[in-house]
Amino acid sequence: MSTIIIGLSLGMLLFLLASGLTLIFGMLGVINFAHGALYMLGTYLAYDISLRTGSFVAGVIGATILVGIVGIAMERYALRKLYGRPHFYQLILTFGFILVISEAAKYFWGMGYKEAPMPALLSGAVDLFGSTIPVYRLFVIGFGILVSAGLFAALEKSTFGMLVRAASSDSEMLRTLGLPASLVRTAVFGLGAGLAGLAGAIAAPLFPIEPGMAGNTIIDCFVVIILGGLGNIRGVVAAAVLIGMVRAIGYTFMPSWVDVMTFALLILTLLTRPQGLFSRPVRSA
Repeated sequence: MSTIIIGLSLGMLLFLLASGLTLIFGMLGVINFAHGALYMLGTYLAYDISLRTGSFVAGVIGATILVGIVGIAMERYALRKLYGRPHFYQLILTFGFILVISEAAKYFWGMGYKEAPMPALLSGAVDLFGSTIPVYRLFVIGFGILVSAGLFAALEKSTFGMLVRAASSDSEMLRTLGLPASLVRTAVFGLGAGLAGLAGAIAAPLFPIEPGMAGNTIIDCFVVIILGGLGNIRGVVAAAVLIGMVRAIGYTFMPSWVDVMTFALLILTLLTRPQGLFSRPVRSA
């Protein structure tokens, strides 16, 4: 049972992280290579704010908002000029953001490892089906489910979701109707960045915080997106849970083979179903 809980919690963390990137790519067509750096920035901000205020909730909210603002600035003053150009330009620019954010983290928080405190209300463990389960792992699972439900509702049932879909499919028509396509794009990028910061804030009490986590995280993020299908939020949920379970089983039974198992699954997917394991087939007219 503990392996299942660990796998589900890892899956929810991966979903929180990858959902922001797939949202940005699916709606804007932007490959944000700096998404892992935004996640790292979220962990540092949550750690810092929590220590200063003594509140885990303040750390989560503050990190999410501040990273979202950073994302808005990135889109408004840099990425907006690259819409319509080849993805190569976006990759170069966002790679530059990785360097800037990583160096800023080293300047403000140093090179050493940081450990965010576990919130008192979520510390400890409970007995579940004969296994001892950390309360925080259960919180991560429940929180991830709530965020995924809220994200689906916002994109599919709200006016904002309708505007986002319109901006991604026909921005010229949106402008013709007098609606601000540029503002919608900025909001989408800020939301995606905020989700990265939120993932970092939630992950902060679980993992050591250090500047190198930006590079490792973006690899996991792209693996989930490729398995789930580019721009497919539902696919990202399923792929994140799948990768979480594969890693949890690997950590339990074959710890030295975890990365091999993950990349073997990725390679097999690219060879057999390059559109993603959970993508819906496109019907021909």
